[in-house]
Amino acid sequence: MSDILQTPALTRFGAGGLLKGAGLAWFLVAAAGQWTFVWYILNVYGVTTATGHPQDWNETGLMVGYVSGDWFGNLMFGVHVLLAAVITMGGTLQLIPALRKRLPALHRWNGRIFMVIAVVLAVGGLWMTWLREARLSDLGALGVSLNGILILIAAPIALRLAMKRRIDQHRRWAMRLFILVNGVWFFRIGFMAWIIIMQGPVGSTRQLDGPFDLTLAFACYLLPLAVLELYFRAGRAKSAAPKLAVAGLVLALTLVTAVGIFGAWMFMWSPHL
Repeated sequence: MSDILQTPALTRFGAGGLLKGAGLAWFLVAAAGQWTFVWYILNVYGVTTATGHPQDWNETGLMVGYVSGDWFGNLMFGVHVLLAAVITMGGTLQLIPALRKRLPALHRWNGRIFMVIAVVLAVGGLWMTWLREARLSDLGALGVSLNGILILIAAPIALRLAMKRRIDQHRRWAMRLFILVNGVWFFRIGFMAWIIIMQGPVGSTRQLDGPFDLTLAFACYLLPLAVLELYFRAGRAKSAAPKLAVAGLVLALTLVTAVGIFGAWMFMWSPHL
């Protein structure tokens, strides 16, 4: 193994290139899945809202969607889901290096909008979970709530670091915020990847209170955060081995992500289009 790691193709620079390539591969797959999710949101929730048929939201199997007479709750949900489309599009744009370099003003303003919407969605999500009771289990709701609380912590840190021009630290926190904001998306694709790989709902129930469901309520953002931290550490490592190991891990998770996106499209999103 040591001889392999010392070959010219896998020198420190080569291993770093593989690590960055694995990160790019994951981003391209994830971005495709996120824009597919945006397409779903706009065509299902955007169209029904624009045409004055918000009651059709409930046809997608929501826990608490449109409720007759609850104008405030309906408004909050409508704003929440449509802002989710905006922040999903904006988040992928923030991670494209070419846009950062060629259109820095767009990057700055899009980043500010992203952070503001992230805070709004986190607060709105906490409100809907506990006051509108849009939850199936309290433990699962705690997972969602911790996700929201972490967003409220990460967003101002990322903004403060940007304002102080501590760019490297800002980028790391911005990427952490990106992961946290997409916690619900990770839950969906993680759930569908598990169903497909296990050939059935192993550890899952209709109330989403099975052992897998409750684990995923926390893991859907904590696991990607952990992988991101490994990616950061591997990028700073002097030897090739950590870079290659994390590159392999990211590539494996890229495949899992692709499987989850396919499952979400086939069974969650496309049936409602």
